[in-house]
Amino acid sequence: MKSKKQIYIALVLLIAIAAIAYIITQNKNTPVHRDYTEIEESGILRIVTDLNPIGYFVSSDTVAGFNYELLQALQQFTKIKFEVSVQNSLDKNFEGLKTGKYDLVACNIPINSSLKNEYNFTEAIINNRLVLVQRKAEFNHNIEPIRNHLDLGKKTLYVSADSPSIFRLQNLSHEIGDTIFIIEDDTYQANQLALMVAAGEIDYTVCDIKTAESLSKKIPELDIKTDIGFTHFEAWAVRANSPVLLDSLNTWINKFKATKEYTNILKRYYK
Repeated sequence: MKSKKQIYIALVLLIAIAAIAYIITQNKNTPVHRDYTEIEESGILRIVTDLNPIGYFVSSDTVAGFNYELLQALQQFTKIKFEVSVQNSLDKNFEGLKTGKYDLVACNIPINSSLKNEYNFTEAIINNRLVLVQRKAEFNHNIEPIRNHLDLGKKTLYVSADSPSIFRLQNLSHEIGDTIFIIEDDTYQANQLALMVAAGEIDYTVCDIKTAESLSKKIPELDIKTDIGFTHFEAWAVRANSPVLLDSLNTWINKFKATKEYTNILKRYYK
């Protein structure tokens, strides 16, 4: 039988472990303070983006993409070196932003009120909208594509895990007063899910119109004519406590969007 002293020591150790775990958790969830001054002093801007066929991709050992070229253009205006990471999970990107792993999430993120409560968004880098990706009737046993949102009730839509489109689909479900079943896929991105729709492996997914138009030119099976939402702004994100970095990025974005170089980049990826 354990002595009172042993029990006391065990309790003290348990309390100490719990306290350490609590402190670690609190520190993990507390956003770091790293604004433009700290970034300039370190000489490195930590950037994260996602791999996709328009924003950032590798082709024949060459990196390309809309966001890649914007970052290349931005690099010309600063002596700060860019450290670019790739992560397709938006949740992990935002978590890295909070902890200081990243300073800038350079992805095409639809701006919504929920995210604006936690992060600062730059000026819009592009306008976009969501569309339903489904098969045309001739590739789907003559079943006509959905055109009315009410017909999405009880349908199952596949989206990439923690995609911003989930927020819109949840709102749409409330709007039509019926359940839209949403399955989050932690393996495939929107463009890959669209290929699965074309192959008949799944029936529906959603995709931004820019990506959808690019895919539909190559894949005749796809129907992308049904809008899921209105035109929205997409932007990059920084921490809420990085106002100087935000202001610097906004100044550059506003100037760059007025140049022919931006227009050419836009045409190159969003014809």
